[in-house]
Amino acid sequence: REQAMILLRLTARSLWHRRTTALLTLITIGFSVMLFLGVEKVRTETRNSFANTLSGADLIVGARSGQIQLLLYSIFRIGDATSNISWQSYELVKNHKQVAWTVPISLGDSHKGYRVLGTTEGYFDHYRYGNRHLLRFEEGRRFEGLYDVVLGAEVADKLGYKIGSKIVVAHGIGNASFSKHEDKPFRVVGILERTGTPVDRTLHVSLEALEAIHIDWKAGVRIPGKNVSAEEAARLELQPKQITAFLVGMKSKVATFHLQRSINNYRKEPMLAILPGVALQQLWDMVGIAEKALMLVSAIVVVAGLVGMLTVILTSLNERRREMAILRSVGARAWQILLLLALESALLTLLGVGFGIFLLYGGIALAQPILESHIGVFIPLTPPSIYQWKLLGLVVVCGTLVGLIPGYRAYRYSVADGMTIRI
Repeated sequence: REQAMILLRLTARSLWHRRTTALLTLITIGFSVMLFLGVEKVRTETRNSFANTLSGADLIVGARSGQIQLLLYSIFRIGDATSNISWQSYELVKNHKQVAWTVPISLGDSHKGYRVLGTTEGYFDHYRYGNRHLLRFEEGRRFEGLYDVVLGAEVADKLGYKIGSKIVVAHGIGNASFSKHEDKPFRVVGILERTGTPVDRTLHVSLEALEAIHIDWKAGVRIPGKNVSAEEAARLELQPKQITAFLVGMKSKVATFHLQRSINNYRKEPMLAILPGVALQQLWDMVGIAEKALMLVSAIVVVAGLVGMLTVILTSLNERRREMAILRSVGARAWQILLLLALESALLTLLGVGFGIFLLYGGIALAQPILESHIGVFIPLTPPSIYQWKLLGLVVVCGTLVGLIPGYRAYRYSVADGMTIRI
């Protein structure tokens, strides 16, 4: 124990004597560890955020296509449906004895690049994200009037809309559209709190509102000679004929698979029912190659940091030959010299890991609002997971092993070799 304390003191004094070099090495390892652990945390939280885009719904039902395609356009607002579902088929599923609730979704219009979603008030009661969080309003209320619109947080922030602002919806998808429903503008009545999901990038209106603005349109163009005003449209029968998709919540989870099979085998209309969790996992597996590439890059950065430390120690080893020889001459054994250099490497790596953790959490604290508002990923200030601690432990072990290389070289030096003056 006494020898161990002596070695630790020698290691600390040796590093302090070479504090400038040691500090630069520590900073290099610290930044490497910050990137390595940071990529792992971002990867984990991004995956969690991705998986928690929708929670609480047991099925997503749309026109028959592919699972991922249905998930993309119904939840992530990416792409379009191959076809729509009739209102009669929707009501057939809605009235099923095992169905607790349904939320219809109708897509097709946009506003300055943001998707417009037609739905019912049940959307605000049943849509869940994250750990079954309900949608909450930052300002205002739900849509009640025919031409009311509720905005996602990003839409309101990026376009500068407030409660009472007027909005004109365009037919189709895109930033620039010449087919606009200018005769039937909407009024902002609510702005949702930020969720970090596609809800933030969506404008929400009622299904009846979508019927009203398309009452004098057909196949994407206005019907010649037919011009129905906003007031006249409000007095008409606005029962939807078709919807894009709908979410289903079941009374019994056991009945989910039976209903899914019934919908997929429905003969009168080609429909597809998918389990959100399964489809989300399939989609993540498709894009998972990117996270593996990020981990590989960050691991290479850590290796580069450790190689840099090895280079510094080996470079300084020639200057420390006399120091090693003096230690040998006063009784230090060769294996103790090896252990001394390995301890130096381990201590530098350990301090570098600590510095990297400090940099990472300081960076997260500063970047949290930016990441959440611009990327939609919330990274909490939680301690590293067991897996992440294992990764950090592996870095320390690798750093210690790196120190054995110069330690072995010093082990082979003799006292006479250290005292020899080389020209």
